[in-house]
Amino acid sequence: MGASRRDLLVGAGVLVAGAAGAASVAKAAPAVVAKPDPAWLQAVLERFAGFGVKASGGPGDTASGAWLEGELASLGYRSERQAFEVPYAEVRKATLAVGGKVVSVFPQAIVRTTDPAGLTLPLKAASVGGSLDGAIALVVLPFRRWVSLAEPAASNALKDAFDRGAEAAVLVTTGPTGEAIGLNVSPSKPAFPKPVVILAPKDAEPFVTAAKAGESATLTVDAEVGRRPAYNLIARLDRGAAKTLIVTTPRSGWFTCAAERGAGVAVWLWLARALAAAKPGVNLEFVATSGHEYIYLGGEQYLEHHAPKPADTHLWVHIGASAAARDWHELPGGLRPLPSADSQRVLTATPDLIARTKAAFAGLNGLEAVYEANRANAGGELVNVIEAGYARAIGLYGGHRYFHTAQDDLRCVSGDLVAPVAAAFQSVIAASL
Repeated sequence: MGASRRDLLVGAGVLVAGAAGAASVAKAAPAVVAKPDPAWLQAVLERFAGFGVKASGGPGDTASGAWLEGELASLGYRSERQAFEVPYAEVRKATLAVGGKVVSVFPQAIVRTTDPAGLTLPLKAASVGGSLDGAIALVVLPFRRWVSLAEPAASNALKDAFDRGAEAAVLVTTGPTGEAIGLNVSPSKPAFPKPVVILAPKDAEPFVTAAKAGESATLTVDAEVGRRPAYNLIARLDRGAAKTLIVTTPRSGWFTCAAERGAGVAVWLWLARALAAAKPGVNLEFVATSGHEYIYLGGEQYLEHHAPKPADTHLWVHIGASAAARDWHELPGGLRPLPSADSQRVLTATPDLIARTKAAFAGLNGLEAVYEANRANAGGELVNVIEAGYARAIGLYGGHRYFHTAQDDLRCVSGDLVAPVAAAFQSVIAASL
């Protein structure tokens, strides 16, 4: 990865102004730690969402990390920043036009730009066989809660379109909301050499019609692209113990990520406070990673360069995506919010922890079944943790309806939804110490 494989630890004083400027949620919590407080968790969610878009190394990601750094410092943790580089794109204009219809599109990383004036070529459906030479390919994906460009249905369809000569590709991410879904991507594998953009299914119909007729379309991707610094926040409370409890959560993502990332951050911050007060007989290491949308880059950096060795680790807890996202009814007038959590979340644990994990999370929809944490079942960064030889681990991951969309805002999460998940993690950790 070149520079992205560096292990640069920067002192907690950097960006201290950003941390000091944020109201301290940790200090506002009750003096005695009991069960998680929904109002306190709601304040955390609102603060995190308020930083805006969390793209790795961008202003929202950087500021949210500085805020969390300040929160943990107020609890007695010593913080470090593990720096690395990530790709980025600051988009000036990204549109697709045909006839009189113009819509915004989301440039898929790693971003390839067009001329600022755009690329005007015939728009052709990739599902129809034959040459796509000199055309913009329209690729309509099947219905799914999409996550990554590494998924074969997406990557193979794009490869096929470019192999047949397409000059660019428009990917329709058919999913549960009709919104454009950003896809995670590897920073180390060669990206597609030509522009790829995401078109929201709700906007796709006129372009599908145009592609059937081979009408001319103009695709514009005007952006500043390159690489920029990002960092993992690593906060440690050293008890002088032989072993360490590690708690990790990603904080970055394509959009605001109020539920995708915010729920995990809120649980993580509650646990940091609760465990600091409980004074267990282990060292505590809390890590909020960046680089997640580049297929766990920040997690890999931490695991490779900084994490305590497996023999020195008592337990690794990973709080991944959509830990407590809202569910929605599908009604003729559109999606309607429910007071319950989306069940598309998965809980895994190593064999010795399955029974106590299942007991702690009993009654939480989607989390009642606890699967063995292995390559087949574990999701996100926990896969790498298990493969690295960490013998005791618990992890959660999921994908809610507005996952990886710009509409993942505070409608999608609440302190009331997060509280029972935070309580369950608190309980199982206490039972495992």
